[in-house]
Amino acid sequence: MTSRRFLLRSRGAGLLFIAAFASIVAAGCHPANSARGVADRFVDQYYVAIDLKAAEPFCTGLALDKLHREVQMIGSQKIDANTHKPTVHYKLTAERDATDHVEFLFRATINVPDGGTFNRNLLITARKTADTWKVSNFDDYE
Repeated sequence: MTSRRFLLRSRGAGLLFIAAFASIVAAGCHPANSARGVADRFVDQYYVAIDLKAAEPFCTGLALDKLHREVQMIGSQKIDANTHKPTVHYKLTAERDATDHVEFLFRATINVPDGGTFNRNLLITARKTADTWKVSNFDDYE
């Protein structure tokens, strides 16, 4: 009887933990059509997943031009299971709201397999056109 009671309490605690974790994650998400939401989704696709095509829908203007140039430079080179993709983690360090755009400064930690770890600053500018937020420019530096 004691072991059964322990098992039930463990399951209850586990479900409580999962529910708490899910609510924390949901609270950290930003709406897709917000300046921060589009900046996060762009960083996820461009820097984390290294999927330039998937980053395109989040871009406009200069940012879209930069993406198209990179796609041309890369050509047919593919990132696949044999590619040693880095692991990228990032966090917001500054946000500046201007009249017609919002700038986000993220600090990324990049871990390259067999290549070490380094940090980069990611400067992402989001601009609202009509009713949609898009990344209008991006850059990274040390």
